[in-house]
Amino acid sequence: MLGRAVEEAAPPGLRVVRLTYEIARPVPVAPLTVTTSVVRSGRSVTVLSAAVEPFMRCTALLMRTSPSVAPSIGAPGPSFEGALEQPFFDVPYDIGYHRAMEVRFSSGSFLALGPSTAWFRMRVPLVAGESPSPLVRVLVAADSGNGISNVLDFSRFLFVNADLTVHLARHPDGEWVCLESATSISPDGIGLADTALSDVSGRIGRSAQSLFVAPRKTVVPGG
Repeated sequence: MLGRAVEEAAPPGLRVVRLTYEIARPVPVAPLTVTTSVVRSGRSVTVLSAAVEPFMRCTALLMRTSPSVAPSIGAPGPSFEGALEQPFFDVPYDIGYHRAMEVRFSSGSFLALGPSTAWFRMRVPLVAGESPSPLVRVLVAADSGNGISNVLDFSRFLFVNADLTVHLARHPDGEWVCLESATSISPDGIGLADTALSDVSGRIGRSAQSLFVAPRKTVVPGG
C-alpha cells in the first residue's frame, strides 16, 4: 500500500529505484489511512515518504529517467521452467498470504532450511477492482525473502524482520517475481535475509531484511 501511494505521488518522469520500510509494530486488519509527503525535491532525484502511522513508514528514492542515455546492461535471472509448488508452513488459519499468492520453487521450499529460489505471483489484487502495478507486484513478493530462506527451526526460534529495503535497477516486467534468498545469523541474535530479485526477463534488483532472532519461550508442564 505504501509503494502504491508513492507511485501515485511520484512527479512525472521519475521512477522509484529504492524503498526502505521501517516496521514499528504489526499492521492490523482494519481500515488504514496512508499519508505521503515530499522529503526532498530535485531535478534528477526526489525523496518521498509514505506511512500508515503508527505501524509502518517508508522512504522512497526516485530518479529521473531519459530514453537511450546509456546502453542496456543486465544480468540473467533464474529460469521459471521446472519451478514447482511446495507445501506451505502449517498455520492455524485458512485465509492469508499463502492463499493470496501463487508460489513455485526452483530450489528449496517453505519447509526446508537454507537458501531458496521461488517465483511469486499475486492471485488477488491489492485493491479490489485495480490491476496491481509491476512495482506493487515486486513489493508484495519481496517481503518473503526471510520466509523462504529460514535457517532455524521455526518451532524453537523467532526470526522477525524489522525492516525491508528494495533496490530496483530497472522497471519490473510481467506478473511473476523471483526471489533468490539466503539468510545469515550471528550468535548475538541479529540476522540478515539477502535476496536477489528477478522477473522472467532477468535480474531487476535486490532486497534485504534485518532480522531480530530469539529463542521462543517454552512452557514447562505444571510450571
